[in-house]
Amino acid sequence: QVRLVESGGGLVQPGESLRLSCAAPGSSRINIMGWYRQAPGKQRELAATITSGWSTKYAESVEGRFLITRDNDRNEVYLEMSRLNPEDTAVYYCFLNLFGEIHWGRGTQVTVSS
Repeated sequence: QVRLVESGGGLVQPGESLRLSCAAPGSSRINIMGWYRQAPGKQRELAATITSGWSTKYAESVEGRFLITRDNDRNEVYLEMSRLNPEDTAVYYCFLNLFGEIHWGRGTQVTVSS
């Protein structure tokens, strides 16, 4: 059974930065990992993804502010979020696409508020 372990998140002020981490111990390293986010009252949306070959994709709203990277040896993915604004407030969910089978983390709250 695949288990995703998320860390990071919290409360920050506008303009500040935050880093999320997600580990997928024991699962295949050939995969797509990344983050979706869900703001209050809105649908879950893609934030960023990265393949095991380091191909990345970003939502237009975070392009240039968020950076997704990964450590293939540890099977971990990281989301560096900078210049955060209140519209980035959401629960961020790590996901793992393992040969078409999708697995989700439990989510971590990111709140941007002054």
